[in-house]
Amino acid sequence: MSSTSTTNESLFDRLGMPHSIRWGFLGVLIFMTGNGTASNFIAPHMQNALSGAGAELVPTIIAMYSLAVLVASYLSGALADLFGPRRVMLWGFLTWVIFEVAFLLSLRLESTALVFATYFMRGFGFPLFAFAFLVWINAVVPRRRNSTAVGWFYVMFTGGLPTLGSLFAAGTIPLFGGGALGETLTMWASIGLVTLGFLIVWLGVRDPAGYGRLAPADESAAEVLTSGLRLTWNEPRVLLGFLVRLINTAPEFGMFVIMPAVIADQLGWGQSRWLLMTTCIYAGNILLNAVFGAIGDRWGWTRTVRWFGVVGSAVGLLAWWYIPHLVPAGSDWGYAVSVIAGMVFGILLAGFVPLGAILPALTPHHKGAAMAMYTTAAGGATFLGTAVVAIVQPWGGNVGVVWAFVGLYAVSFIMTWWLNPDQAASRQAD
Repeated sequence: MSSTSTTNESLFDRLGMPHSIRWGFLGVLIFMTGNGTASNFIAPHMQNALSGAGAELVPTIIAMYSLAVLVASYLSGALADLFGPRRVMLWGFLTWVIFEVAFLLSLRLESTALVFATYFMRGFGFPLFAFAFLVWINAVVPRRRNSTAVGWFYVMFTGGLPTLGSLFAAGTIPLFGGGALGETLTMWASIGLVTLGFLIVWLGVRDPAGYGRLAPADESAAEVLTSGLRLTWNEPRVLLGFLVRLINTAPEFGMFVIMPAVIADQLGWGQSRWLLMTTCIYAGNILLNAVFGAIGDRWGWTRTVRWFGVVGSAVGLLAWWYIPHLVPAGSDWGYAVSVIAGMVFGILLAGFVPLGAILPALTPHHKGAAMAMYTTAAGGATFLGTAVVAIVQPWGGNVGVVWAFVGLYAVSFIMTWWLNPDQAASRQAD
């Protein structure tokens, strides 16, 4: 692992962003802004583009996209160990752009089969790009600042998806004429953002740790690719950490499915205010990701996850769901209060940030494999969130979905009592 002399550390080094990878954080922000542009209108957009049975299949199409994200999230860590993070980020970029173009053309053709296939394949793109960079961070940043560095990664990740992505969409949809046409042109424009983010990383990040194999030389390709699965089988605490991270942001992606229609249509605030609400909610998350990373480094990683992440997010989720229904529908002051309630949820999601330091610390001799499982869980949260909606909504409605997520948070609260890495030893290992 690269390390920085404590006597010559700059402010950015102390913040967990060493000079050699500093531009990568900005690249991830812009890439994820492009990736997140359609996150809050893609479901109704596909339903409008596809008619009849095709529209009814949209939840399934989104769930399968989420499955692709889950698989790619595991592969991002394993492939980065095997081939180096830089090369995997290139693969992620190419996958995203090629299949985004194919997806948009498929929508124009109104072909359900092609939309299904191309949107599924696009799901492999952003995890390979973003989570490979997270592995690169783990290879460069000293362990004593790992939680802070992971916090800054999620500032950029969440800053793009969905925060700045939603803000970008809120501005460009009306600019491009509104309605389906505005949404379509906005998605075409997002390709430019993704390309810019990739170029910033490709041209600006030169740390040698990302150029080649990170896994031990004596391990075969098959052993590297399966190392995360084998580690999870052999180390129960890694499995628990995986499950806690899986639950972490699952409600976020579930709410993306149910809340657009609730806020925009049922409660009468419209699409633009829904997009603005999303921007505000995750702007709060952006501001606090790095803060909770630093809190974890000082107050304790597990304690921060348990009380701020798990308990705080459960309370915030309930506030975000119930308060909009308690205030007068369509009212300005009710909308403002609802946004504040949502921001509580977004801010306290940041309490999970130290999990990115906990999993590698649980198995210090298998950090790459642990990070593979961490990134798998991070991507798998997309699948879990949409799967909960698909399973629970038909019989429990939207309220049932919200309480299902609260129940998952309760389970993760129990599991945190076994996540007890030796944080002091991890610092000394640097």
